[in-house]
Amino acid sequence: MEITRRGFIKHSFLLGSSFLFSSSPVYSAVKKEVKWIPAYEKLEMDGKLAQRVKQAYAIFENCHLCPKKCGVNRQKGEKGFCKAPLKPVIFSYHPHFGEERALVGGKGSGTIFFSNCNLRCIFCQNWPISHEGRGKEIQDEDLADVMLKLQSMGCHNINLVTPTHVMPNILNATRMALKKGLHIPLVYNTSGYERLEIVKLLEGIVDLYLPDLKYMDSDKAAKYSAGASDYPEVAKKAILEMNRQVGVLQLDKEGIAIRGLMIRHLVMPNRVAGTEKFVKWVAEALPKNTYVNIMAQYRVEYKAYDYPEIARGITVQEFMEAMDWAEKYGLTNLDPQSVALKNFYHQRRSN
Repeated sequence: MEITRRGFIKHSFLLGSSFLFSSSPVYSAVKKEVKWIPAYEKLEMDGKLAQRVKQAYAIFENCHLCPKKCGVNRQKGEKGFCKAPLKPVIFSYHPHFGEERALVGGKGSGTIFFSNCNLRCIFCQNWPISHEGRGKEIQDEDLADVMLKLQSMGCHNINLVTPTHVMPNILNATRMALKKGLHIPLVYNTSGYERLEIVKLLEGIVDLYLPDLKYMDSDKAAKYSAGASDYPEVAKKAILEMNRQVGVLQLDKEGIAIRGLMIRHLVMPNRVAGTEKFVKWVAEALPKNTYVNIMAQYRVEYKAYDYPEIARGITVQEFMEAMDWAEKYGLTNLDPQSVALKNFYHQRRSN
């Protein structure tokens, strides 16, 4: 039996409340109430944020923001693998209710979808944005205004989707927005294809890291993500650094994420993603209560139809074995909706 996207959403909603009555905690909660300040505000108070923006912008002259290290001068209009210009290009921004519950809360995650990408997976669900670069080119000042607008809508955070190639613009806009009253967490929502040196530059700015760990096999990464054979090792190093900076997920008294690492892993057909290796690595390299979202919503998109190995949705068995592996290796902070879906299928099999 295959999971359809409609079926996944239906069953997640039907059973989304089941975990609420569990006696086991699924998040690491903040123990006592203290005044929370976003990381970027603390860095500004220390007088270091402006220098960090300057450092980031200097990279545009010989662009090595991502592992591709194209070396183009984006200050002069040159474009590298990601095809991004100097100014940020955004496709859309809005309160998003399809993210993890701790990000969404009651008023949504303030997502900003940046156009272009440094990885360009052939199964990308957002391929018109990532591959074709559809969107509107704006100034950093406009990006700051977008952040403030999302905050005024009540969004719990600023969720920067595919930020790697526009990181300097983001830092500059964040500082501008801070001066006008921005005070909600910054979420760095990335494919995981990040240079360690660049992640280190983000220390003290990002509150929440939301990376993918897509593959554990370099050949699969090269085949399905534009030759990025270095993806597994690069992503693992980046995630270890993210964990060093922000640690295990923390929530406020309302259950909203304010700091920490949240890892996503998409289960793919025929074990392409190397899910068992993934959960084993997390269990060995990171705290076992690291937040992990094992995602069941793979669907055939863009050019995936041309590759028989991934030209179908995943089966119930493939999802269940992924969740069983997570349990086997002792991960204790799995996404509640994934757990609810697992419980649903387990109950169906029992009947």
